[in-house]
Amino acid sequence: MLQVQVDEEEVRRLYQKAIKKKVEEVSHDLVFWDTKELKRRTCLSWNTIQDTFFFDERFPKMKVGSKWLFPARETEKFLNEWMDERKM
Repeated sequence: MLQVQVDEEEVRRLYQKAIKKKVEEVSHDLVFWDTKELKRRTCLSWNTIQDTFFFDERFPKMKVGSKWLFPARETEKFLNEWMDERKM
């Protein structure tokens, strides 16, 4: 017969450590994407982005100096909605 004992306090410590690590990863996520990050996240070229959704008035963007910035959460939300619209 096999008997297993589990140290509940050690399991709790490991679980909390894993949660803390995940929270730190999420909190380090980008606030803004630049054009390079947008292209990476969408797997699209800059020309394709401009031809398909860049000029959609709902697409969140701002120009800071000569650089385009895209708020990460809002941009991701827009892209998901935009893709859903294409499925219909």
